[in-house]
Amino acid sequence: MKRNIESILVLGLGKVGTLVGILLEKTGFVVVGADLRQQTGLPFETKTLDVTDVEQVTEMMKKHDAVVSCLPYRFNLKIAARACRHGIHYFDLTEDVPTTKQIIKLSESAESVLAPQCGLAPGFIGIVGAALAEKFEKVRSLKLRVGALPQHPTGLLGYAFNWSPEGVVNEYLNDCEVIEDGVHKWVSPMEWIEKLVIDGIQLEAFTTSGGLGTMCETYLGRIENLDYKSIRYSGHVKLMNFFFHELLMREDRKTAGEILTNAKPPVKQDVVYIHASAEGWQNRELIRDEFVNSYYPIDIGDRSWSAISWTTAASACAVVEMVVNGAIPNKGFVKQESISLQAFLQTHNGRLYESKPHGGPI
Repeated sequence: MKRNIESILVLGLGKVGTLVGILLEKTGFVVVGADLRQQTGLPFETKTLDVTDVEQVTEMMKKHDAVVSCLPYRFNLKIAARACRHGIHYFDLTEDVPTTKQIIKLSESAESVLAPQCGLAPGFIGIVGAALAEKFEKVRSLKLRVGALPQHPTGLLGYAFNWSPEGVVNEYLNDCEVIEDGVHKWVSPMEWIEKLVIDGIQLEAFTTSGGLGTMCETYLGRIENLDYKSIRYSGHVKLMNFFFHELLMREDRKTAGEILTNAKPPVKQDVVYIHASAEGWQNRELIRDEFVNSYYPIDIGDRSWSAISWTTAASACAVVEMVVNGAIPNKGFVKQESISLQAFLQTHNGRLYESKPHGGPI
């Protein structure tokens, strides 16, 4: 019997997009990657493509069963709309809330899967959060925290831009959805600062935009308090508030991203921290449960991949696998929190989350 996804187009061959293509090819899919610049030396076919040319993108997409967009969020809505129109399964990594809301509207008439927000946060963290929440008869709070950081930070910021600077700036400046005391609210970013300790390292966490995906809508009326925060080394948020607000860099996001990336370029030795916790009642007893982990670079094939690259790419690829194996319905909008953590971890790519703590060959 023919699978509903055999051939996949990966749009955008940066670090994450390249790894998405590699992982999907290793999983057994026919993969074609497309980027504005010619890419060579990859284990799958690559083509050049100008993603601003919607007709060219559409013609290329129509040759495949699915498309995974690893492009900046501003391109995703048009690609998702074309995928929906032609019955092509669609996946992306966006954290942008307005983009996702528009894709949800598209899904009302979709005959294919529309699954945005399939990365790390939103994405895997929502799957983890849902798994924690379902253990309780009543949930008092669900707190989701994620951070992608250099293992060996330098300078006062203690940071490196291993992720899209455009995405990070939006997370720091766009309002954040929460549920507080049973009420759905929008709150300011870089607030609600708290201290965390993971692996003996003192960290801080603060509100940032987009990490919850659709969870506030899903859990309104079911969870009293729900929020997402980014994890950073202590002192980071104070300096970023100074940069964006006292120096008024919030008024020029593009320049802000360029300044930050120039000052704090990507590092190879990074770490991804995940700290998810739920409090609630089981058998009338108030208890707390946690999922806390640290993920490090791993070797895939003959190359070492940063923690943020593989945790993001593997999550998206696992969701694609779940559409194929029937763990996820094969049409309509996919909420990340509707995905079973157990089923996710049983996929070829989901198993990477259970790799050795400090990396190793895969």
